[in-house]
Amino acid sequence: MSFSQRGAVAFRGIRKAFGAFVAIPDLNLTIAPGELVTLLGPSGCGKTTTLRMLAGLEAPTEGQILIGGEDVTRLPANRRDVSMVFQSYALFPHMSVAQNVAYGLEAGGMKSRPARAAAREGLDLVGLSGMADRLPSELSGGQQQRVAVARALVLEPQVLLLDEPLSNLDARLRRRVRTEIRELQQRLGFTAVYVTHDQEEALAVSDRIVVMLEGQVAQAGPPRELYEAPASEFIADFIGEANVIDCEVTQVSDGTATVAIGAVQQTVPAREAVPGPAKLAVRANAIRLRPGRGELPGRVLSAAYLGDHMEYEVETDLGRFFAIVAESDTPMPQGSDIAVEFRSRGLALIT
Repeated sequence: MSFSQRGAVAFRGIRKAFGAFVAIPDLNLTIAPGELVTLLGPSGCGKTTTLRMLAGLEAPTEGQILIGGEDVTRLPANRRDVSMVFQSYALFPHMSVAQNVAYGLEAGGMKSRPARAAAREGLDLVGLSGMADRLPSELSGGQQQRVAVARALVLEPQVLLLDEPLSNLDARLRRRVRTEIRELQQRLGFTAVYVTHDQEEALAVSDRIVVMLEGQVAQAGPPRELYEAPASEFIADFIGEANVIDCEVTQVSDGTATVAIGAVQQTVPAREAVPGPAKLAVRANAIRLRPGRGELPGRVLSAAYLGDHMEYEVETDLGRFFAIVAESDTPMPQGSDIAVEFRSRGLALIT
């Protein structure tokens, strides 16, 4: 199975309307060969519609979709050279694992013996070589997901599409399977388009994240860029749950800005800031709390113990803050007076 030649994907001026409702007003997006791009956003943002148009399950109202340089806009799904891993896995319960993986090959005209050989090769790729003769009901959720991935990969598609592939798994299993999918994609080098609403999942698996809002690209870039340099208040809050507060940029010099957060002075990357009022995204783990009073006094509204950290809601003159504090040995009780301070990392001016 060779994945040395993967196709690029391009959406050019894509518009998708359902009657009077315009789900995608004007989408322009390119995906490089061998890249794993995640479409991320809240419910109704257009990410699943975009994936379905790429798969050929929905037709765009206007525009072009290209895969590997070929215009596939009007081609049916079975001529797109893509494979899709569904949220529900869609395994046939009466077929063995090997039969499930070989199904698409046999349906496409491959004889049974070479199809079964290819299926076993696909199961080897995903670490299920010893389970070819089992039924799906005899597998765990994570193993069933890997069968679905193997079934898609044996077709050797130009692009692998994954639609909320981990949503049916529990939190611990999600972490493990997302790591397996990422390692497999990097090892084989195939192009993948991954849809999820889970920000942590997107950060973990992606070469690039495309955050969508109301059918448009709100921001696209590597995970670190979106987390550390959000382009808007929406991105700052959606990627990593930031506190967005008012501040005053008092000075900009050599790529660094000095900002006043109430009486607190802090230096942050300037980005494109100019002196004057601004918005500052403050990550929950960039907030330090200590008992007593300080330049920015506050009061603990709620405190939750989560094992390796504490989560606090804090009221200040600048508004409410959500804070994550790693030290949970001496929690600060509800109603206690505290001083709010900021770490140097985890603050970003919103330009």
